Amino acid sequence: MSDTSIRTYTDENRTESTQQAESETEETSEKTLTCPECGARLETDTEHGETVCTECGLVVEEDNIDRGPEWRAFDSAEKDKKSRVGAPTTNMMHDKGLSTNIGWQDKDAYGNSLSSKQRQKMQRLRTWNERFRTRDSKERNLKQALGEIDRMASALGLPDNVRETASVIYRRALQDDLLPGRSIEGVATASLYAAARQAGVPRSLDEVNRVSRVDKMELTRTYRYIIRELNLEVKPADPESYVPRFVSDLELEDEVERRARELIEAARESGMLSGKSPVGLAAAAVYAAALLCNDKVTQSEVSEVADISEVTIRNRYKELLEAAEVATA
Repeated sequence: MSDTSIRTYTDENRTESTQQAESETEETSEKTLTCPECGARLETDTEHGETVCTECGLVVEEDNIDRGPEWRAFDSAEKDKKSRVGAPTTNMMHDKGLSTNIGWQDKDAYGNSLSSKQRQKMQRLRTWNERFRTRDSKERNLKQALGEIDRMASALGLPDNVRETASVIYRRALQDDLLPGRSIEGVATASLYAAARQAGVPRSLDEVNRVSRVDKMELTRTYRYIIRELNLEVKPADPESYVPRFVSDLELEDEVERRARELIEAARESGMLSGKSPVGLAAAAVYAAALLCNDKVTQSEVSEVADISEVTIRNRYKELLEAAEVATA
């Protein structure tokens, strides 16, 4: 049996081969970037698909392939919208939107209905696809929670950035093992409530509790626990953040919103906001501003929109008017 020789490269051989490859690359690039006639620099004309010399005008290449998109975009948002490489990743889905989703329509690419055999095959594919998307208990937990967050956010009219933030908060809670002993719905609701306050579009506890599947006591207890364990920075709710939504729901003029902000600012300067419910102050400010602007609105209408009692509105709006009189005096 003959000996098998194993060929090895020494550092000297490797260096020589590397230098030779580099020199060949440099020669190729130099030939490509310089004119073969005068040696000047070449320039690519993307409009005509040609490569021309900047000095003598020689057309070196023509009918170049344009590897860019066939559409134009003038900003990053328009570019992302027109791109056809798939949807961007999102935290609002348990798999971040990277897995395949088989549609429920039993139709082919031309819109024709599938045969019974093909429909059975597609149903089996959907079943297995759903099983592969949720491989363990954590993914099933996350899928249920994110669906709950999306449902509540839609009912409350919250934007996508709040849903994204709530999904991140829930993922952190799941990663830090904060869920044992607590319901999925409770942690999901607390995450959404915290995210709305962080984004500056808060909803009152009563509003969130009305669309959730947990009672108010569990919601407040879980919310405090999540805030403490995750060290979330949530500032106290500002009454002014509720004013635009109340004014919009009541279909009042912009002047009412401006006057309501002025009343809240005067109350803040007098120190009246401390210890008061921000929802009640915002509702009372809107009601008082509507009266000052001669807009017809009743306490019951404001109470229904803000989800607070009429007694609270009556007490707070008198205090707001008194604070405004003191500020103007």
